[in-house]
Amino acid sequence: MKNDNKKMGIALIGLGKYATEQLAPALQETANCYLAGIVTGDSNKAAQWKRRYNLDEQCVYNYENYDNIKDNPAIDIVYVVTPNALHAEFVIRAAKAGKHVICEKPLATTTKDCDRMIEACENAGVTLSVGYRLHFEPYNQQMMRLGQTHKFGFIEHLIAKDGIEGVTGWRLDPQLAGEGGPLMDVGIYCLQAANYVYNMSPIAVTGQQDGQSVHFHLEYPGGFTAECECSYSKKMNYLHANASNGWFELEPAFGYAGIKGKTSVGSLHFEQVNQQAIEMDSIAKAILSGKSTPVPGDMGRDDVQMLLAINRALDTGQRVLLDPVIRASATTETGGAINGAWFASQDEMQH
Repeated sequence: MKNDNKKMGIALIGLGKYATEQLAPALQETANCYLAGIVTGDSNKAAQWKRRYNLDEQCVYNYENYDNIKDNPAIDIVYVVTPNALHAEFVIRAAKAGKHVICEKPLATTTKDCDRMIEACENAGVTLSVGYRLHFEPYNQQMMRLGQTHKFGFIEHLIAKDGIEGVTGWRLDPQLAGEGGPLMDVGIYCLQAANYVYNMSPIAVTGQQDGQSVHFHLEYPGGFTAECECSYSKKMNYLHANASNGWFELEPAFGYAGIKGKTSVGSLHFEQVNQQAIEMDSIAKAILSGKSTPVPGDMGRDDVQMLLAINRALDTGQRVLLDPVIRASATTETGGAINGAWFASQDEMQH
């Protein structure tokens, strides 16, 4: 669906910490989209946001009158930032209202819900994107490029770790967050990183849970492997790939800012960017130009299927087999968000 407007209006639904501290400020920096509305069940928050961002009264909704956005031409995209288990409801309602959707990761807590969301958006002729900000982040894009172009030879082993401390609220409730503790929240970054560096999906998984930490092992075609760890009890932020002719890594790897990288031949140097601004701008630009989103709902569904397989491995202690998922290379226009101008050549790496 092509839109000839210069900017797309985005409404945020679920005004928690991420929407408040990351998405709304990022929308003050975007070129292709802007904050056009909000959906919240908290009248005090609604009043605060209305004043802070100079929002019109007709662009402020609650969960009961949310469906009325269908009559609001100022809103083109709904960004769903609710607890994970509620994603499906609000994505489907947005699609029925004729609005494009960005949904935070994970897409849902079950593949059945993912399928319902994808079908609703397809039936409505709207785009469903997943809020995979790191697909637009220059250092992670360089890790994709180095892995996919075999710059240091074929990867022999990959390590990904992501952990945070002090988690409270709905993320600790499996009914809202999904099973597996930190798996759906920070573990998805490890899974995604392994998949986009290898440019393929695992064919088998195993895993163990130790308190609020989860260790999982990914097996890929050709005998390649990845060791991943995610946690709610310790801080970790690391991505490392060993290849036949060298290595490359990020530390920190998955944060909102301050990402750093190096390789066996020197440091990586890229601009520190507002990840959320680039993410939303890129998705809006794709919609405006009538192109496919670089982070489609199908990708989100594939990842949920893999996360659920890891969770089955945690529950059973058994190796769980997966059907391989074929992805277009993230370095292609239709398959990913990589901007070649952000890639460092070998000469640009500091020796």
